[in-house]
Amino acid sequence: MILNVSGRTDVVAFYTPWFMNRYHEGFIDVRNPFNPKLVSRINFSNVDLIMFCTKNPRPIISYLKEINKPIVFHVTLTPYLKDIEPNVPNKKEVIEDIKKISDIVGIDNLFVRYDPVFLSDKYNIDYHKKMFERMCLLLNGYVKNIIVSFIDDYKNVRNNMKYIKYRDFTENDYREIGISFSESAEKYNMTVQTCFEDRNLSEYGFKVGECLSHELAYILTGKKYPNWSARKCNCVQMVDIGMYNTCKHFCKYCYANYDEKSVKNNIERHNPNSSLLIGELNNDDIIKERIK
Repeated sequence: MILNVSGRTDVVAFYTPWFMNRYHEGFIDVRNPFNPKLVSRINFSNVDLIMFCTKNPRPIISYLKEINKPIVFHVTLTPYLKDIEPNVPNKKEVIEDIKKISDIVGIDNLFVRYDPVFLSDKYNIDYHKKMFERMCLLLNGYVKNIIVSFIDDYKNVRNNMKYIKYRDFTENDYREIGISFSESAEKYNMTVQTCFEDRNLSEYGFKVGECLSHELAYILTGKKYPNWSARKCNCVQMVDIGMYNTCKHFCKYCYANYDEKSVKNNIERHNPNSSLLIGELNNDDIIKERIK
């Protein structure tokens, strides 16, 4: 089994003490987002690999050597300011933390996500080209793999249009991004790729890859996994331990937060000693062990 920590919230940034408590206790409980009475119990003895996904890796860096499992690390690093990402740390600090992670988990197991790209009067093509080039320069020698994605029309995106003010991409936009990003990545010995994008930019030098490929999973675990059934991409099957509406970054483009009132209520219910990320187990919960 591969854990995704997490696509539904930023566990690393805000809930690392809880995660490490669960790791040391040996199991973690996850409510089914579609049927909350169903709880999956995941024993770490059944976990082959952990994939961390975060915008702020700092809270977990000092704990990584305690985790006796293969690790893949995704760090999202975007060029947006506080109008779009109000609670994301200073990007210079994130870059320094990425370097530390590279030294711990290895450059082949670290991915930077420039995700999502959107265009507006403020965050225009020239801005993205300049910032992507600078990111590659600062991470030269520490990162080999960059994943790029483009903004999707999520509910939260529509709700926050007054902040985002994005416009649709033209074919010329894709061409400029494709050529510029590919050239910057190659200049600093990196690859740039998309995963499950309508416009994969392969004609401009982008790789068409996966967030977690079958090849890398096999190298790290010696096991083969099916495709991720929850998605139509070619990523390996993963189990997400997060919960929607629990991330305190409050990024305006986020798909996992769509009700800020619920986010605040959920955060108040977090107990770092609970087996669940939010709240406690109830007497009528149905707990089933998940083994794959």
